[in-house]
Amino acid sequence: MILAAGRGERMRPLTDTLPKPLLRVGNKALIEYQLESLARGGFADIVINHAHLGHLIEAALGNGDRYGVNIRYSREPVALETAGGIAQALPLLRHERENRGGQPFLVVNADIYCEIDFSSLLPVLRHMQASPDGDLAHLVLVDNPRHHPEGDFTLDSGRVALSGKNNLTFSGIGIYQPKLFADVVPGSPAKLAPLLRQAISSGKVSGQHYKDVWIDVGTPERLQLIDSRLSTASN
Repeated sequence: MILAAGRGERMRPLTDTLPKPLLRVGNKALIEYQLESLARGGFADIVINHAHLGHLIEAALGNGDRYGVNIRYSREPVALETAGGIAQALPLLRHERENRGGQPFLVVNADIYCEIDFSSLLPVLRHMQASPDGDLAHLVLVDNPRHHPEGDFTLDSGRVALSGKNNLTFSGIGIYQPKLFADVVPGSPAKLAPLLRQAISSGKVSGQHYKDVWIDVGTPERLQLIDSRLSTASN
């Protein structure tokens, strides 16, 4: 699943007429890098949620054929926050032959640029599929960027803790069991952080430290930074 329902307030006025995932960096829309990376990593069925100007996302990406993926859309009349959006999309994330509980799935924020090899997460996904009563989540953590120096969580021997000596920042990339969202009412706004903190406190979250290129494209300045980087790389 790609989370693409955010309003992008810090990107205004750019996002007044264009949803944030369609802002261009290099020669592509930001979300197109995600789709291509997911396809290379072996992910073929993708759900994208949207709210603000979501029809433009559907018009731009279509059914995903040209990216080598199959896209379905979870439409939100109003943005439901991260956990609310995921809970709303759970029926689309279940395979037709699955039982009602569903299988774990990968979630990626649309407003990041990351060069992670998504195929490296497939073993984690398979392990969580084989252990439905085990971890509720697996988080990809990164070094703290300048705009978030305090970080979010600590990583110790592959386990995520709420605090420790060397905090890292949650990248916006995670694998989740559907039951993590069991108490979220579909159609109601809900944040992801409280659910993660509860699961971490219960010792139910694993993680890994990704040390290569990752940028939270949250402001026009960071958009320009990644645009310059990609434009230079393509010349």
